Amino acid sequence: MSTDRASSSDRRTRSWIEVRADALRRNFRRVRAGAGAGVGVIPMAKADAYGMGVDRMVSTLEPEQPLAWGVAAVEEGRRIRELGVERPVLVFAPLPPGSYRDAVEADLTVCLSSLEGLRLLDEAVARSGKSACFHVEIDTGMGRSGFDWREAASWGPVIATRHRPALRWTGCFTHFHSAADDPATMTVQWERLVDVLSSVAHPKEDFLVHAQNSAGAMRAGALEARGYRVGAVRPGIFLYGGSAGAGTPDPEPVAAVRARVVHIREASPGTTLGYGATYASRGRERWGTLAIGYGDGLPRALGNRGHALIGGHLVPIIGRVSMDMTVVNLSDIVGVEAGDVATLIGESGSDRITVDEVAGQVGTISYEILTGFTPRLPRIWVDDGS
Repeated sequence: MSTDRASSSDRRTRSWIEVRADALRRNFRRVRAGAGAGVGVIPMAKADAYGMGVDRMVSTLEPEQPLAWGVAAVEEGRRIRELGVERPVLVFAPLPPGSYRDAVEADLTVCLSSLEGLRLLDEAVARSGKSACFHVEIDTGMGRSGFDWREAASWGPVIATRHRPALRWTGCFTHFHSAADDPATMTVQWERLVDVLSSVAHPKEDFLVHAQNSAGAMRAGALEARGYRVGAVRPGIFLYGGSAGAGTPDPEPVAAVRARVVHIREASPGTTLGYGATYASRGRERWGTLAIGYGDGLPRALGNRGHALIGGHLVPIIGRVSMDMTVVNLSDIVGVEAGDVATLIGESGSDRITVDEVAGQVGTISYEILTGFTPRLPRIWVDDGS
């Protein structure tokens, strides 16, 4: 079998993630087209751009003119600023008490979930001598953060009185809890948000209302049909090649996880394999050891369950996945040699294994698979320029 050999200086010597910048760009454009004219796009770059590498992700999408960037931590927002980004960077998760000053210093837009957070932000602004912007999260059913939509009469007036040139209230948002599984819930949550906005005094100019994650963004028509329009959508997993839910368009695959075959052996009948000896050869078999394991983020639960692609052929993973090695059964294909490339996620020949398929095999979601790959796997970005 032909082999894509790697030199000692090549980052593809062992195992790696190949990230397609062109596919990321096209997924972004599909979200923007689906959102409609006048609706901004806030790409989520949290968790190191879902494990793909935030530096290259930002350099790929910044020329596409996103409305803003979304992160979960001040440190993530600061990194985007260090990359030279000047447009707004929203920190969506509630901040630890000691992080407000850092957020103000980095010119990050803080998303508030409590009056205590507002007090700490106000204090940080006063101490720094700088101005700041904030958005208010409305909890319409997600439950993990945000102001309770049913209690707007108590917190709304307090927030309104804090709005001033040095501390500007520039947006309001909610988060859909079941857009991927039960789209009808989007309408319920959106109506709760509208109720809050109609009852609370808030700025009328330069005020952004947003709600839709990937699943919501790819179903924007469901809200538009009821006359609802948002100012921005916040895509995450769809950008990186993960499904936004049943009934939504498939994204282009962005990440491919590949590993070298580093050892081949002929196994006689009854030969056991791996920790716990959970697999034994049923006859004479040919096994290939791949240089990847759960220490790289490959789910251990793929043992005796998952597959890899080698030369366009699907081969089963046998035995338990180890920290550094995974074994596949090569008995049904010929010509595989040490140094050949196996694909655990991505395309090989005319076949592919999607990140959602892998997630389904181990009972989790594509988000966890992508963000779970460790720094030991080099992220190698490729771009065809489209």
